[in-house]
Amino acid sequence: MAKKKKAKKRIGILTGGGDCAGLNPAIKWATKGLLDPEMSEEFGNNFEVIGFRNGWAGVLNYDPKGKQDDYFIKLNEDVVRTWDRFGGTNLGSSRTNPLKNKQTLNKTLKNFEDLGLHALICIGGEDTNSVGHGLSLKGKNIVGIPKTIDKDLMGTDYSLGFSTAVEVIREEIGRLRTTAGSHNRIFVVETMGRHAGHLALQGGIAGGACMILIPEFDFDVDKVMEILNDRKKSGARYDIVVVAEGAKPAKMSKELTTDKDLDEFGHVRLGGIGTFLRKEIKKRDIAEVRSVVLSHLQRGGEPNHYDVRMGRAFGLAAAELIHREYFGRMVSMRDNCISSVPIYEAIRRDNDGKIMLNYVNIDVEYDVDRYIAKRRVMNMKMF
Repeated sequence: MAKKKKAKKRIGILTGGGDCAGLNPAIKWATKGLLDPEMSEEFGNNFEVIGFRNGWAGVLNYDPKGKQDDYFIKLNEDVVRTWDRFGGTNLGSSRTNPLKNKQTLNKTLKNFEDLGLHALICIGGEDTNSVGHGLSLKGKNIVGIPKTIDKDLMGTDYSLGFSTAVEVIREEIGRLRTTAGSHNRIFVVETMGRHAGHLALQGGIAGGACMILIPEFDFDVDKVMEILNDRKKSGARYDIVVVAEGAKPAKMSKELTTDKDLDEFGHVRLGGIGTFLRKEIKKRDIAEVRSVVLSHLQRGGEPNHYDVRMGRAFGLAAAELIHREYFGRMVSMRDNCISSVPIYEAIRRDNDGKIMLNYVNIDVEYDVDRYIAKRRVMNMKMF
C-alpha cells in the first residue's frame, strides 16, 4: 500500500569544484528522480527542487533579503529537459569552502534553516564532498555524487567527467599527430592530474603515446631521453609524450606550479612540467620539439555517451537515496553496479590529515621501466 503523501519538502542541488562533462545530466536526472510521481507516491514524498548557483557559494552567500535568483533557481522537468545535451554546469560552480572558518560554517548552517532545506545533493570531488560530509556531521541531510576528471576519488570506480576528458585527450593527440608526422617532431602533451595519473595514462593509451609520465612514479630525465633516442634510432619519425601536470623528475622536490596562490581548499595551481620536458629534450637535440598544455580543453565540450549515461544513473541514484532518506552517503559505482557508500569513505584522511586518493596502481597498470602502460592486462579493471 502506498504511503500517505507528506507535506512538500525542499531539496537543493549544487555543483562544486571544476566543471566537467556529465554534470548537467546528473542535475537533470536528480531533478526528475526527486519529482518522479511513482517514487514520490511509493515513499510518500512531495518535493520541490532548487539548484544553487555557483556551488557552495550559493548556499554560503544566500541572503533572505536579497534577490532569490542571485542564489538559486527553481528546477522542474521542463527547466532541465534538455540539460543533458550540454557540457559544464548550467548551475555554475566555484571552489568556495563553507568550512574554512567558524563564521562561514555558522552562516551556512543558518542558511540551511532560512532556505528550509530538507536535503542537499552535492556533486563534486573530494573538496566538495568533504564539505558535504562536514555538514552532515552537523545534522544536515546530504547526498553526494562523485565528479572529477582525475578519477582520484575513493569509494567509487568512476567519477563523472573522466570518460569525456579521456576522449578529448585522444582527439587532441590525434590532431597533434598529423603535424608531428609532417615535421618529424616530438610533442609533449601536458594533461591534468594533480596527484593521480589516471587521465594521463588512459588518455595516452587512447591516443597512442609512446611515453606516459604520471605523478605516482617520479621519472628519470636521462631515461626519458634514452627512450626517445632509441625510438629515433629504430626509425620513429615522430613521438608523442604525455605527462600529467603533477608528474615530476626524481631529482625535483616538488611539482611545478604556475603560481603560489592557494585556493580555499589549500591547493596550488600546477603546471609547467610539459615546458620543462620540452626544454630538456631541446638541450639534447634529439629532434624538433613542441609542448602543448591541454588545460581546460579536457573539461570542456558536451558529454560523451558514457558520461550522459553515468550522469543519468548517478542523478537517479542520488534522488532515490533522498526518497529513502539514506543520508550521509555518496553515490558510487563498484564492479559495474550503481550503489552508495558513506561519504566519509570517499574523503578518508591519512595520519597527516590529507584526504586519501585513488591512485594508479603501479604494480598492475604501469611499466616503470618503459614509462608506459603495462602490456599484461588480465584481471585489470578498466574503470
